[in-house]
Amino acid sequence: MNTAVAHIEGPVLAQAREVLGLFKLRIGVLITVTALVGFVTTPGHAADGWQVLVLALATLMASACAGLFNQYYERDRDRLMARTRGRAFACGRYAAHWGWWLLMATMLVVSISAAWLWVNPLAAVFVFLGAFFYAVIYTVWLKHRSWLNIVIGGLSGSFAVLAGAAASNPELGPLPWSFALILFLWTPPHFWSLAIAGQADYAAAGIPMLPVVVGTERAARIVRLSTWALVLASLLPACFGAGWIYLLGASGGGAYFIWRAEILARNPSRQTAIRCFLSSLLQLCAVLGAACVDVALR
Repeated sequence: MNTAVAHIEGPVLAQAREVLGLFKLRIGVLITVTALVGFVTTPGHAADGWQVLVLALATLMASACAGLFNQYYERDRDRLMARTRGRAFACGRYAAHWGWWLLMATMLVVSISAAWLWVNPLAAVFVFLGAFFYAVIYTVWLKHRSWLNIVIGGLSGSFAVLAGAAASNPELGPLPWSFALILFLWTPPHFWSLAIAGQADYAAAGIPMLPVVVGTERAARIVRLSTWALVLASLLPACFGAGWIYLLGASGGGAYFIWRAEILARNPSRQTAIRCFLSSLLQLCAVLGAACVDVALR
């Protein structure tokens, strides 16, 4: 019996991992969470439970659409990188076909239309901009042209926060804009740490990520500087209504990220870069989690 179940679970789990990777759903879930945090932390809460559900699903679907486009469009270059050559399009498990374009168009239209009709037009615009900046501005325009690719592409997360805030109250105040700034400043040190670890891959694929352009040591120093900018920005919500619980979480997560960035700057290596990358995830979780707990307990 257990053997039979294992035979069934094996293909199911493999298929689940395939879907997670194909649509970049891990990133999509994170983007959706940021949208919900934008909703929760914005005063007003004009939306009801149904509208919040639509917002979450629309954000997730739009992000999944952008993730699918990224893998479809980048399939040739993904074959050049060890980290990405196993992706479904890159390794040939799925063939390039016009049907994928139809699927992506349907996903985008459905997600934006749902947000427009059942949440509000401003939230729908921000959901669209999040997908557009990742798929077009980052993937098509900047990724292979400029080291600023991930800086501008990082606006995708900012737009998700603003989509959630607009669902709560279309009259956006300084608090949601401060969270949007945090997401914008978070992406560079987060991704540049990963890029330092995979510098050889990006160089082989001809992608001008920061470490490829300026070298590992200078990139590590820039990560340290950008981490400080991020952590200072993460304290801004305390000036616009966030309480001491938020401030405690943001300070703790930020201090840990700064510590890891300092180690990376002093000793740039794959190991220290990966640890810095992971600390950026912890810092973001601390900021988002503390923001929600702060609202819940006030």
